[in-house]
Amino acid sequence: MKKILITGAAGFIGSHLTERCVEEGFEVIAFDRYNSENHWGWLENSKHKGNFEMVLGDIRDFDSVSNSMQNVDCIFHLAALIGIPYSYNSPLAYIKTNIEGTYNVLQSAREKSVENILITSTSETYGTAQKIPMDEDHPKVGQSPYSATKIAADQLAISFHKSFDLPIKIVRPFNTYGPRQSLRAIIPTIISQILKNKKILSIGNINSTRDFNFVTDTCDSLYKISKINNIPKNRIESILGDVDRTVSTSDFRETLKTWTQIYIYETDRLAMHLYVPNYRNPEQARYRFNREGAEFIQALPGPA
Repeated sequence: MKKILITGAAGFIGSHLTERCVEEGFEVIAFDRYNSENHWGWLENSKHKGNFEMVLGDIRDFDSVSNSMQNVDCIFHLAALIGIPYSYNSPLAYIKTNIEGTYNVLQSAREKSVENILITSTSETYGTAQKIPMDEDHPKVGQSPYSATKIAADQLAISFHKSFDLPIKIVRPFNTYGPRQSLRAIIPTIISQILKNKKILSIGNINSTRDFNFVTDTCDSLYKISKINNIPKNRIESILGDVDRTVSTSDFRETLKTWTQIYIYETDRLAMHLYVPNYRNPEQARYRFNREGAEFIQALPGPA
C-alpha cells in the first residue's frame, strides 16, 4: 500500500482529496495547520475519520513538514494561503506560506527521495485572459500578491525539477465549486443572496466568464494525474471546466436555475435544502445550505 501525504488536507479541496485517497485504499497522512483546539477542519466529521493519520503542524516550518514526510511515496501539496483581497493587506503572509511553504515541501521531498510530487497551483497565475481559450502557454501575470506568490511557487518547483531532477507535476485548477466551499466564492455568494431574497445581486464584474469544475471532478483529475508516469518533462497541466459550460457572471442568476439546476424543494427557518446536480454524479450534489451565512454544511442523499 502506498503512503500519501496531503498538505492542506482539512480545506475545501484537500478534504475531498483525502477522502478519495482513503477510498482508493492508500495510507493517507493528512497535514494541516496546527490549532489549539485540535480541530480537523472539514475532516473533523469525515466518514473516514480513523482511516487516515491527521498531522497538525505549520507548512511554514521546515521541521514540521519534514517530519510528516517519513516513508511517503507521493505528495499532494495543496496547503496555501488563498483569497486575493487579503493578499493586498498582508503580502508577507502569502510569501511565507505559499513560497516558503512550497520550498519546505520540495526540499523535504528531495531529502527523502519522494518519487511523486504534485504541486497544486491556480488559474490565478494567468491573470486576466489575454487570449481565449487560455492554455498552459498563456503569460503568467502577478496581478495580486496572491497570484505572484503562486507563480513564484511554481517556478521554484520547476527549478527543483531542473536542478535536482525532482519528480514534479504542477496542476492549475480553474474555479472549483461544491460542498465545503467558502462563501467568498461566486456560486455560494450568489446562492446566499438569492436565499435572502435580494432583488439586486452584488456580484462584482458582470462581464467575466468562467469555467467550473465540481470538486470531486477536480480531485479525480489530481488523482489521475498523480498516477501518470510518463509525462514529458516540463509539462504543466491545467484543470479546465467543460468549454460548453463557460458562463458569464451576468448570467448567473438564470444560470443557477438552469446550468446548475438549483431547485429549492424544502425550506425551514434555519436552512434551505438545495439540489445542485453534478453532471457526472448527480446523487452527490444535494446539500443543506445554512441560511445565516457559513458554508455548505451537509451532504444529503439525492432527491427521489
